[in-house]
Amino acid sequence: MNIDMIRAAAERLRGHARRTPLLSSPFLDEIAGRRVWIKAECLQHTGSFKFRGAWSAVSALPDDVRARGVLAFSSGNHAQGVALAARAHGVPATIIMPQDAPRVKIDNTRQLGAEVILYDRAAGEDRDEIGAVLEAERGLTLVKPYDDPQVIAGQGTTGLEIAEQAAEVGIAQADVIVCCGGGGLSSGIALALNAEAPGLRVRTAEPEDFDDVARSLHSGRVERNTRLSGSLCDAIVTPQPGVLTFPILRRLAGPGFAVPEADALRAVALAFTRLKVVAEPGGAVALAAALFQPDTLAGDDVIVTISGGNIDPDVFQRALSTLETAPYSRGSAA
Repeated sequence: MNIDMIRAAAERLRGHARRTPLLSSPFLDEIAGRRVWIKAECLQHTGSFKFRGAWSAVSALPDDVRARGVLAFSSGNHAQGVALAARAHGVPATIIMPQDAPRVKIDNTRQLGAEVILYDRAAGEDRDEIGAVLEAERGLTLVKPYDDPQVIAGQGTTGLEIAEQAAEVGIAQADVIVCCGGGGLSSGIALALNAEAPGLRVRTAEPEDFDDVARSLHSGRVERNTRLSGSLCDAIVTPQPGVLTFPILRRLAGPGFAVPEADALRAVALAFTRLKVVAEPGGAVALAAALFQPDTLAGDDVIVTISGGNIDPDVFQRALSTLETAPYSRGSAA
Protein backbone atom coordinates (compact mmCIF):
# COMPACT_ATOMS: atom_id res chain seq x y z
CA MET A 1 0.00 0.00 0.00
CA ASN A 2 1.27 3.46 -0.91
CA ILE A 3 0.15 6.95 -1.83
CA ASP A 4 0.43 6.21 -5.55
CA MET A 5 -2.34 3.60 -5.25
CA ILE A 6 -4.55 6.14 -3.48
CA ARG A 7 -3.92 8.76 -6.16
CA ALA A 8 -4.70 6.19 -8.86
CA ALA A 9 -7.93 5.29 -7.09
CA ALA A 10 -8.82 8.99 -6.95
CA GLU A 11 -8.48 9.16 -10.74
CA ARG A 12 -10.79 6.16 -11.20
CA LEU A 13 -13.28 7.70 -8.78
CA ARG A 14 -13.24 11.08 -10.50
CA GLY A 15 -16.75 11.88 -11.68
CA HIS A 16 -18.22 8.96 -9.73
CA ALA A 17 -17.68 9.72 -6.03
CA ARG A 18 -18.78 12.91 -4.32
CA ARG A 19 -16.26 15.31 -2.79
CA THR A 20 -18.02 15.47 0.55
CA PRO A 21 -18.00 18.72 2.54
CA LEU A 22 -16.07 19.66 5.67
CA LEU A 23 -18.77 21.03 7.97
CA SER A 24 -18.67 22.98 11.24
CA SER A 25 -21.01 24.36 13.88
CA PRO A 26 -20.31 26.87 16.67
CA PHE A 27 -22.57 24.82 18.96
CA LEU A 28 -20.37 21.73 18.53
CA ASP A 29 -17.25 23.87 18.99
CA GLU A 30 -18.61 25.00 22.36
CA ILE A 31 -19.14 21.44 23.56
CA ALA A 32 -15.69 20.27 22.48
CA GLY A 33 -13.84 23.40 23.59
CA ARG A 34 -12.19 23.75 20.18
CA ARG A 35 -13.14 23.99 16.52
CA VAL A 36 -14.68 20.74 15.28
CA TRP A 37 -14.56 20.02 11.55
CA ILE A 38 -16.76 17.22 10.25
CA LYS A 39 -15.97 15.27 7.07
CA ALA A 40 -19.50 14.24 6.13
CA GLU A 41 -19.09 10.90 4.34
CA CYS A 42 -22.70 10.16 5.27
CA LEU A 43 -23.42 12.30 2.19
CA GLN A 44 -21.43 9.97 -0.07
CA HIS A 45 -23.27 7.72 -2.55
CA THR A 46 -25.11 4.92 -0.68
CA GLY A 47 -24.80 6.93 2.52
CA SER A 48 -21.25 6.00 3.50
CA PHE A 49 -17.57 6.14 2.56
CA LYS A 50 -17.77 2.48 1.54
CA PHE A 51 -18.70 3.45 -2.01
CA ARG A 52 -15.17 4.78 -2.52
CA GLY A 53 -13.47 1.48 -1.73
CA ALA A 54 -16.05 -0.56 -3.58
CA TRP A 55 -15.68 1.48 -6.77
CA SER A 56 -11.91 1.42 -6.49
CA ALA A 57 -11.85 -2.37 -6.16
CA VAL A 58 -14.47 -3.17 -8.80
CA SER A 59 -13.03 -0.73 -11.33
CA ALA A 60 -9.53 -2.18 -10.88
CA LEU A 61 -10.57 -5.74 -11.82
CA PRO A 62 -9.71 -7.05 -15.30
CA ASP A 63 -12.74 -6.96 -17.58
CA ASP A 64 -13.10 -10.74 -17.86
CA VAL A 65 -12.84 -11.23 -14.10
CA ARG A 66 -15.28 -8.43 -13.32
CA ALA A 67 -17.83 -9.79 -15.81
CA ARG A 68 -18.25 -13.00 -13.78
CA GLY A 69 -19.51 -10.96 -10.84
CA VAL A 70 -18.42 -9.86 -7.40
CA LEU A 71 -19.06 -11.10 -3.88
CA ALA A 72 -19.00 -9.24 -0.57
CA PHE A 73 -19.55 -9.84 3.15
CA SER A 74 -21.15 -6.94 4.97
CA SER A 75 -23.59 -5.82 7.66
CA GLY A 76 -24.75 -3.15 5.24
CA ASN A 77 -22.59 -0.20 4.18
CA HIS A 78 -19.97 -2.17 2.25
CA ALA A 79 -22.86 -4.20 0.82
CA GLN A 80 -24.51 -1.11 -0.63
CA GLY A 81 -21.25 0.29 -1.95
CA VAL A 82 -20.38 -2.94 -3.77
CA ALA A 83 -23.95 -3.31 -5.06
CA LEU A 84 -23.94 0.19 -6.58
CA ALA A 85 -20.42 -0.12 -8.01
CA ALA A 86 -21.29 -3.49 -9.56
CA ARG A 87 -24.54 -2.17 -11.04
CA ALA A 88 -22.74 0.82 -12.55
CA HIS A 89 -20.24 -1.58 -14.18
CA GLY A 90 -23.02 -3.85 -15.42
CA VAL A 91 -21.95 -6.91 -13.44
CA PRO A 92 -23.79 -9.08 -10.87
CA ALA A 93 -23.21 -8.70 -7.15
CA THR A 94 -23.89 -11.26 -4.43
CA ILE A 95 -23.83 -10.00 -0.85
CA ILE A 96 -23.71 -12.18 2.27
CA MET A 97 -25.29 -10.28 5.19
CA PRO A 98 -26.09 -11.18 8.81
CA GLN A 99 -29.81 -11.57 9.28
CA ASP A 100 -29.70 -9.16 12.24
CA ALA A 101 -28.28 -6.34 10.11
CA PRO A 102 -30.42 -3.18 10.07
CA ARG A 103 -33.43 -3.74 7.82
CA VAL A 104 -32.82 -0.49 5.93
CA LYS A 105 -29.39 -1.77 4.85
CA ILE A 106 -30.70 -5.15 3.70
CA ASP A 107 -33.53 -3.53 1.77
CA ASN A 108 -31.29 -0.91 0.17
CA THR A 109 -28.79 -3.56 -0.96
CA ARG A 110 -31.53 -5.53 -2.68
CA GLN A 111 -32.95 -2.40 -4.28
CA LEU A 112 -29.52 -1.67 -5.74
CA GLY A 113 -29.79 -4.93 -7.65
CA ALA A 114 -27.68 -7.29 -5.55
CA GLU A 115 -28.60 -10.80 -4.55
CA VAL A 116 -28.64 -10.86 -0.74
CA ILE A 117 -27.95 -14.09 1.16
CA LEU A 118 -28.63 -13.89 4.90
CA TYR A 119 -26.85 -15.92 7.57
CA ASP A 120 -27.30 -16.32 11.34
CA ARG A 121 -24.06 -15.23 12.98
CA ALA A 122 -25.52 -15.68 16.47
CA ALA A 123 -26.06 -19.37 15.69
CA GLY A 124 -22.51 -19.75 14.47
CA GLU A 125 -23.14 -19.86 10.72
CA ASP A 126 -19.89 -19.11 8.90
CA ARG A 127 -20.03 -16.45 6.20
CA ASP A 128 -16.60 -17.48 4.96
CA GLU A 129 -17.81 -21.01 4.26
CA ILE A 130 -20.90 -19.70 2.48
CA GLY A 131 -18.73 -17.36 0.43
CA ALA A 132 -16.20 -20.05 -0.48
CA VAL A 133 -18.96 -22.20 -1.94
CA LEU A 134 -20.32 -19.28 -3.98
CA GLU A 135 -16.86 -18.31 -5.23
CA ALA A 136 -16.22 -21.86 -6.42
CA GLU A 137 -19.65 -22.43 -7.96
CA ARG A 138 -20.06 -19.08 -9.72
CA GLY A 139 -16.52 -17.83 -10.26
CA LEU A 140 -17.17 -14.67 -8.24
CA THR A 141 -14.43 -12.33 -7.02
CA LEU A 142 -14.51 -11.42 -3.35
CA VAL A 143 -14.29 -7.69 -2.55
CA LYS A 144 -13.23 -7.59 1.09
CA PRO A 145 -14.60 -4.81 3.30
CA TYR A 146 -11.18 -3.56 4.44
CA ASP A 147 -8.33 -6.07 3.95
CA ASP A 148 -7.97 -5.36 0.24
CA PRO A 149 -5.33 -2.98 -1.16
CA GLN A 150 -7.71 -1.44 -3.69
CA VAL A 151 -10.41 -0.97 -1.06
CA ILE A 152 -7.94 0.76 1.26
CA ALA A 153 -6.79 2.92 -1.66
CA GLY A 154 -10.36 3.97 -2.38
CA GLN A 155 -11.02 4.85 1.25
CA GLY A 156 -7.75 6.78 1.27
CA THR A 157 -9.21 9.25 -1.22
CA THR A 158 -11.17 10.61 1.76
CA GLY A 159 -7.80 11.54 3.24
CA LEU A 160 -6.73 13.35 0.09
CA GLU A 161 -9.85 15.49 0.34
CA ILE A 162 -9.33 16.13 4.06
CA ALA A 163 -5.79 17.32 3.34
CA GLU A 164 -7.05 19.74 0.69
CA GLN A 165 -9.96 21.00 2.76
CA ALA A 166 -7.87 21.43 5.91
CA ALA A 167 -5.41 23.54 3.94
CA GLU A 168 -8.29 25.65 2.60
CA VAL A 169 -9.36 26.60 6.13
CA GLY A 170 -5.81 26.97 7.43
CA ILE A 171 -5.42 23.80 9.53
CA ALA A 172 -1.86 22.48 9.59
CA GLN A 173 -1.90 20.56 12.92
CA ALA A 174 -4.81 18.51 14.25
CA ASP A 175 -6.00 15.09 15.29
CA VAL A 176 -8.25 13.41 12.71
CA ILE A 177 -10.63 11.04 14.48
CA VAL A 178 -11.90 8.30 12.20
CA CYS A 179 -14.72 5.82 12.81
CA CYS A 180 -13.01 2.43 12.72
CA GLY A 181 -14.04 -1.18 12.21
CA GLY A 182 -11.45 -3.25 10.44
CA GLY A 183 -9.39 -0.16 9.68
CA GLY A 184 -9.83 0.35 5.94
CA LEU A 185 -10.92 3.98 6.20
CA SER A 186 -8.55 4.91 9.02
CA SER A 187 -5.50 3.28 7.42
CA GLY A 188 -6.29 4.77 4.01
CA ILE A 189 -6.71 8.24 5.49
CA ALA A 190 -3.52 7.79 7.53
CA LEU A 191 -1.53 6.96 4.41
CA ALA A 192 -2.96 9.92 2.50
CA LEU A 193 -2.35 12.39 5.32
CA ASN A 194 1.17 11.11 5.93
CA ALA A 195 1.98 12.05 2.33
CA GLU A 196 -0.11 15.19 1.89
CA ALA A 197 -0.60 16.72 5.35
CA PRO A 198 1.81 15.19 7.89
CA GLY A 199 0.67 17.58 10.62
CA LEU A 200 -2.71 15.79 10.67
CA ARG A 201 -2.68 12.60 12.76
CA VAL A 202 -5.28 9.83 12.55
CA ARG A 203 -6.87 8.50 15.73
CA THR A 204 -9.42 5.71 15.64
CA ALA A 205 -12.85 5.68 17.32
CA GLU A 206 -14.77 2.49 18.09
CA PRO A 207 -17.70 1.43 20.30
CA GLU A 208 -16.97 0.31 23.84
CA ASP A 209 -16.54 -3.48 24.14
CA PHE A 210 -15.67 -3.65 20.42
CA ASP A 211 -12.51 -1.53 20.56
CA ASP A 212 -10.08 -4.11 19.16
CA VAL A 213 -8.08 -1.54 17.19
CA ALA A 214 -7.61 0.79 20.17
CA ARG A 215 -6.51 -2.12 22.35
CA SER A 216 -4.20 -3.40 19.60
CA LEU A 217 -2.59 0.01 19.19
CA HIS A 218 -2.05 0.13 22.95
CA SER A 219 -0.53 -3.36 23.23
CA GLY A 220 1.31 -3.37 19.91
CA ARG A 221 -0.21 -6.70 18.86
CA VAL A 222 -3.51 -7.79 17.33
CA GLU A 223 -6.31 -8.05 19.92
CA ARG A 224 -9.66 -9.74 19.27
CA ASN A 225 -13.15 -8.82 20.40
CA THR A 226 -14.92 -11.41 22.52
CA ARG A 227 -18.30 -10.59 20.93
CA LEU A 228 -19.19 -10.04 17.27
CA SER A 229 -22.69 -8.59 17.62
CA GLY A 230 -24.92 -6.73 20.04
CA SER A 231 -23.95 -3.13 19.34
CA LEU A 232 -25.99 -0.34 17.77
CA CYS A 233 -22.71 0.57 16.06
CA ASP A 234 -23.06 -2.53 13.85
CA ALA A 235 -21.31 -0.91 10.89
CA ILE A 236 -17.95 -0.91 12.67
CA VAL A 237 -18.07 -4.16 14.63
CA THR A 238 -15.30 -6.50 13.45
CA PRO A 239 -13.48 -9.43 15.08
CA GLN A 240 -10.03 -7.83 15.01
CA PRO A 241 -7.90 -5.34 13.06
CA GLY A 242 -7.11 -6.20 9.47
CA VAL A 243 -3.93 -7.96 8.41
CA LEU A 244 -3.16 -5.13 5.99
CA THR A 245 -4.61 -2.26 7.98
CA PHE A 246 -3.11 -2.79 11.43
CA PRO A 247 0.56 -2.37 10.43
CA ILE A 248 -0.34 0.93 8.78
CA LEU A 249 -2.18 2.16 11.85
CA ARG A 250 0.51 0.96 14.22
CA ARG A 251 3.01 3.07 12.25
CA LEU A 252 0.92 6.18 11.63
CA ALA A 253 -1.99 6.45 14.10
CA GLY A 254 -2.22 7.87 17.60
CA PRO A 255 -4.12 6.32 20.52
CA GLY A 256 -7.66 5.17 19.82
CA PHE A 257 -10.96 6.03 21.50
CA ALA A 258 -13.62 3.68 22.91
CA VAL A 259 -17.04 5.35 22.80
CA PRO A 260 -20.05 4.42 24.97
CA GLU A 261 -23.17 3.63 22.99
CA ALA A 262 -25.04 6.41 24.77
CA ASP A 263 -22.50 8.96 23.54
CA ALA A 264 -22.81 7.67 19.98
CA LEU A 265 -26.58 8.22 20.15
CA ARG A 266 -26.06 11.74 21.53
CA ALA A 267 -23.70 12.46 18.64
CA VAL A 268 -26.33 11.25 16.15
CA ALA A 269 -28.82 13.69 17.65
CA LEU A 270 -26.36 16.57 17.57
CA ALA A 271 -25.31 15.86 14.00
CA PHE A 272 -28.94 16.14 12.98
CA THR A 273 -29.87 19.22 15.01
CA ARG A 274 -26.66 21.21 14.48
CA LEU A 275 -25.37 20.04 11.10
CA LYS A 276 -28.65 18.92 9.49
CA VAL A 277 -27.10 15.59 8.50
CA VAL A 278 -28.18 12.06 9.38
CA ALA A 279 -25.58 9.79 10.98
CA GLU A 280 -25.84 6.19 12.13
CA PRO A 281 -24.37 5.31 15.54
CA GLY A 282 -21.26 3.63 14.10
CA GLY A 283 -20.76 6.62 11.83
CA ALA A 284 -20.99 9.05 14.74
CA VAL A 285 -18.45 7.59 17.18
CA ALA A 286 -15.68 9.88 15.97
CA LEU A 287 -17.86 12.93 16.56
CA ALA A 288 -18.80 11.53 19.98
CA ALA A 289 -15.12 11.12 20.88
CA ALA A 290 -14.37 14.73 19.94
CA LEU A 291 -17.36 16.10 21.87
CA PHE A 292 -17.37 13.96 24.99
CA GLN A 293 -13.73 12.87 25.39
CA PRO A 294 -11.88 16.10 24.60
CA ASP A 295 -9.23 15.86 27.31
CA THR A 296 -6.76 13.84 25.21
CA LEU A 297 -6.99 16.28 22.30
CA ALA A 298 -4.52 19.10 21.83
CA GLY A 299 -4.70 22.24 19.75
CA ASP A 300 -7.47 24.47 18.52
CA ASP A 301 -8.90 22.13 15.88
CA VAL A 302 -10.07 18.55 15.55
CA ILE A 303 -11.31 16.85 12.37
CA VAL A 304 -13.75 13.94 12.55
CA THR A 305 -15.46 11.67 10.07
CA ILE A 306 -19.15 10.93 10.01
CA SER A 307 -18.62 7.76 8.06
CA GLY A 308 -22.19 6.59 7.48
CA GLY A 309 -25.82 7.66 7.69
CA ASN A 310 -27.81 4.47 7.12
CA ILE A 311 -29.87 4.36 10.30
CA ASP A 312 -33.12 2.57 11.05
CA PRO A 313 -36.00 4.93 11.96
CA ASP A 314 -36.47 3.45 15.44
CA VAL A 315 -32.79 3.93 16.30
CA PHE A 316 -32.93 7.48 14.94
CA GLN A 317 -35.93 8.24 17.17
CA ARG A 318 -34.08 6.76 20.12
CA ALA A 319 -31.13 9.04 19.39
CA LEU A 320 -33.32 12.13 19.11
CA SER A 321 -34.95 11.32 22.45
CA THR A 322 -31.59 11.93 24.14
CA LEU A 323 -32.05 15.64 23.45
CA GLU A 324 -34.72 15.72 26.14
CA THR A 325 -32.44 14.55 28.94
CA ALA A 326 -28.75 15.13 28.22
CA PRO A 327 -26.84 18.41 28.69
CA TYR A 328 -24.87 19.21 25.55
CA SER A 329 -22.80 22.23 26.31
CA ARG A 330 -20.24 23.33 28.84
CA GLY A 331 -22.27 26.29 30.00
CA SER A 332 -25.83 25.83 28.78
CA ALA A 333 -27.91 23.50 26.66
CA ALA A 334 -26.81 23.57 23.05
